[in-house]
Amino acid sequence: MRPLRYRVRPGSWETAGATVMEGGVNFCVLSRYAERMQLLLFECEESPDPYEVIQLDPRVNRTFFFWHVFVENLPEGTFYNWRAEGQADLRETGSRLDVEKALLDPWATTISDRLWDRAAASRPGDNVETAIRGQVLRDDYDWEDDKPLFIPLSQAVIYEMHVGGFTRHPSSGVAHPGTFSGIVEKIPYLKELGITHVELMPVMAFDAQDVPPKTASLGLENYWGYSTHSFFAPHPGFAVSAGQARDEFRNMIKAFHKAGIGVILDVVFNHTAEGGAGGPVISFKAFGNEIFYHLDFEDRSQYRDYTGCGNTMNCNHPLVTRFLIDALLYWVRRMHVDGFRFDLASALARGEDGNPQYHAPVLWAIELAPSLNRAHIIAEAWDAAGLYQVGDFPGYRWTEWNGRYRDVIRGFVRGDPGLVSEVATRLAGSSDMYEGRHRLPMNSINFVTCHDGFTLCDLVSYDHKHNEANGEDNRDGHDHNLSWNCGYEGPTDDREIQRLRRRQARNFISILMLSQGVPMLLSGDEVFRTKRGNNNTYCQNNELSWSDWGLVESNRDVLEFVRAMIALRRRHPALMRDRFLTGQPEYGQTLPDITWHGTRLDKPDWDDPTSRVLAFTLAGKVEDEPPLHVMFNMDGVEHTFELPVIAGRHWCLAVDTCPEGGLVVPPEAQHPLQNPDRFAVGAHGVVVLESRSV
Repeated sequence: MRPLRYRVRPGSWETAGATVMEGGVNFCVLSRYAERMQLLLFECEESPDPYEVIQLDPRVNRTFFFWHVFVENLPEGTFYNWRAEGQADLRETGSRLDVEKALLDPWATTISDRLWDRAAASRPGDNVETAIRGQVLRDDYDWEDDKPLFIPLSQAVIYEMHVGGFTRHPSSGVAHPGTFSGIVEKIPYLKELGITHVELMPVMAFDAQDVPPKTASLGLENYWGYSTHSFFAPHPGFAVSAGQARDEFRNMIKAFHKAGIGVILDVVFNHTAEGGAGGPVISFKAFGNEIFYHLDFEDRSQYRDYTGCGNTMNCNHPLVTRFLIDALLYWVRRMHVDGFRFDLASALARGEDGNPQYHAPVLWAIELAPSLNRAHIIAEAWDAAGLYQVGDFPGYRWTEWNGRYRDVIRGFVRGDPGLVSEVATRLAGSSDMYEGRHRLPMNSINFVTCHDGFTLCDLVSYDHKHNEANGEDNRDGHDHNLSWNCGYEGPTDDREIQRLRRRQARNFISILMLSQGVPMLLSGDEVFRTKRGNNNTYCQNNELSWSDWGLVESNRDVLEFVRAMIALRRRHPALMRDRFLTGQPEYGQTLPDITWHGTRLDKPDWDDPTSRVLAFTLAGKVEDEPPLHVMFNMDGVEHTFELPVIAGRHWCLAVDTCPEGGLVVPPEAQHPLQNPDRFAVGAHGVVVLESRSV
């Protein structure tokens, strides 16, 4: 055996991953059943074989389940993998140790997937030439004076976006399309739009090859990124230089913060890219299959799948909980992010036996961790196995994507009758779901569209999904869309249908911005972007999914309307209350904080199964804030609404969604209504009046 190029020492188990220290690099990973461990070192990311293999001695390089070694004077930039040797035992322990597989460090902060071959990692045999590799890099980034922002969610307007798709289209005009750097060039656009936070779809390194075989045969890939394999590393495909992905991400964060915009990451802790029993061995399966995943009770070679993705992370195992908390702390402390949205978060509420736990350790650890107490935490409060926790997610700080808000508002705007009572509840912050548990309106993340489903344009243009391009015979994606095509399926030259669709889009935006809680917009909705009826573009890394920047001009009327509605919301604190409405005067006001109406004052149609109209008067929350009067008419005919009289004040038109292009009148251009007693709201229309002193 030839002598090693580098001297080695036992190293430390206290710092996982590859850590550059004085005099060398400390390596540490976790494996319970491994009997021997090898560290493989590569000169570059494309080296077919390691130039150095370091054998770890369990007598000196193992502490509890942790394997560790210190390599003296190892050059920065070195690439590395691990091999774990031991007895596989699928039936009894669930161990999938396989010495032939080159394993990725789960704690790697920079990775290379240039040689990656998912198929080679899925079949028996050595895959050292095609494995994903970690890279050793010093962390000496200069943050200057940057810190995570703390913008209260009560004041937030969230914008959900895909890092690659936001600037990948040729029309973006950025120097580096589809990258963190490309987004930096578009921050002025986002600033002018008026949003306070971006919510980035997955940026933790993911497997783009993780798609069904037929989908792959069409040349498609996992575009959305809900297939994470590295929870500490930014996705290299979003970087100009893969080896600089970490710092390029930080540059983007710093630029967002300088613009006063917070960054929320969509994190996928419910499953990994390794899939089920036939999926690839990347890291967790070999290092600790029985620790990291829910395994079948009777046959531990099989996986319990609560996610629909082949496996489910065993999040409430103590070691996995620690791993996930450490990942969150890393992204807050070292990457300066401002919060997290947790995909299929109810999977995290399942105990090691698979049953829901209200006091799930990982959820309460996230809730109570002091270093996360200023980070926003947002749950997609359901999973793929039927656990639905919207309104009942554990904890106080946890906010939730409010799926009930989405569904009720969609039904109301398309004209479903008899919904006005629940619509009022959703508009008022969903107190039925949150107030009884001492939570607040800001616990409700209100949305009409998100990445998963129709865009706003498609919501008003299609009655049915059209996902044939995905290669799954249109079986994928949701069927329950609560959409309305306004009389014709898909594109049409009929001007009346086109006008109605844009009016419906304005109605959705208006209702969203007039609701208590936290509004979230889907990227591209502000310019009426279509995905041609495909409601599951997870595999479409092409112009179907990319943001078309030509729409900024061709659909400028929609863009200007969205900007104006965000501005109206942000100048009215009464729309951003941090406590629930009571129907009583408060804050020194003489008006009740809210009064509900139908077409007649003080007579809302709570019990009318045919009603499609609702109105309310909202008092100001702070001194000199004018009251608002809002009228919704989702009927197919015009309705005339009675207007309340407020002594010493008159009503001015602020918003009307019915005129072509919509009408939003800024305060300085408003004039008193000619008829102060009543107002006719057109079919499928929303009108907002602002009160001014006489």
